[in-house]
Amino acid sequence: MAYISFQPSDNFNTKLYTGNGSTQTISGIGFQPDLTWIKERNGTEYNRLYDSARGVYKEIYSNASNAEASNSNSLTAWNADGFALGTETGVNNNTDTFVSWNWRAGTTSGITGGSITPTGYSYNATAGFSIIRYTGTGATATVPHGLGVKPKCIIIKQENGTNNWAVYSESIGADRQFLFNDTSASSANANIFANTEPTSTVFSVGNDGATGGSGSEYVAYCFASTKGFLKNGSYQGSGQSDRSGTFCYTGFAPAFVLLSYVEAGGSKLMYDDKRNTYNLHNTRLIGSGTNAEASSDTMALEFHATGFKIRSTDSDLNTAAGTYWYLACAEFPVVSSNSKSGTAR
Repeated sequence: MAYISFQPSDNFNTKLYTGNGSTQTISGIGFQPDLTWIKERNGTEYNRLYDSARGVYKEIYSNASNAEASNSNSLTAWNADGFALGTETGVNNNTDTFVSWNWRAGTTSGITGGSITPTGYSYNATAGFSIIRYTGTGATATVPHGLGVKPKCIIIKQENGTNNWAVYSESIGADRQFLFNDTSASSANANIFANTEPTSTVFSVGNDGATGGSGSEYVAYCFASTKGFLKNGSYQGSGQSDRSGTFCYTGFAPAFVLLSYVEAGGSKLMYDDKRNTYNLHNTRLIGSGTNAEASSDTMALEFHATGFKIRSTDSDLNTAAGTYWYLACAEFPVVSSNSKSGTAR
C-alpha cells in the first residue's frame, strides 16, 4: 500500500478533559481545530458543535433541530494546540467529564465552482474534510466543497432555522433522506440532495428546507474517503457477535467510529480510542441523543489494525441483513508516512 504524506493525528484527535466551572484552555490536540464537537460524558447535556467557518461562540446541536445559538461562555477561541472555554456548563461544568472530537481543515481561500458562492469555508483536501457555509436559493443548486474528489458523506444543518440535520452518504444514495438528530429510518426524498450525486468539485441541494430553502443559511461538513485517514461506508449486519461477526475494513486502526442503522432507524453511536484504550470498545455516546456515556459488552466494537469488528447483536449495531452507515477516522494507517504499521489492540 502506498505511503501517505501525513499522520492521522495531524488532522483528527480526541481529547478528554474535566470541567472547572471557570475558564480554561484545553491543549494537547496537536493542531488548531476547525471543527470541535463536545459532549458531556457523565450527564445529559446536548452534543455541541463549533466550527471555524461559523466562528467562536456559535453552537449547533447534533441531537436537536434547534437553530444555531450564540453563547459567549462556550467555546471562546481556538489556538495552535486546542481551544479555550468559558463557564458554560454544557462544555465546562465543574468536575464533570467531557470528550471533544477535533478535526483540522485550515485552508480558507481558493474554492471555486458551483452556482452558489460559499459565505465561508475551510477545507483540507489532503485529509478529505471541509466545512462549507452557504445560503439556499429555494431551487436546485450546486455548492463547491474544495476536496478535489467526490465526498462520500455530507452532513448539513440549517443555521437560522429548525429543519432537521440532513445526511448524504454514497452508500445510502442522493435520492434518500437520512436524518442525524433522530432515530428515524432513511426515506425517499429526491429534493434534499436534488437526486444528484456529488462530483469532485460540487455537491447538489434541492429546494428542501433542510438543505436549500430560499434565504436560509447552512453549514455542511463534507468527508471524502481518504486512504489511511478517513472512511465512510456501510456494512451488512450478520446478527452474530462472536469472532465470525461482521468486520469492516477501513485500511487503518480506527481512532473514532460513528455509525447508525439505516433502514429501521437507530441511534448515532460514537466510539473512540481515548475513552477505551484497548478492546473491547464498549463505551459509547449517542450523537442523536443527550444520553450520558454508557458501557456495555453487549454494545461493543473491536478496533483492529485494519478496521473494526462488531461484537453485538443489538439492533443498533448488528441486525441480520440490516444496513449500517459508518464514518471512521484513523489512529494508524496500515502503512504510514514514517513506515509505522498499525497495531491491533
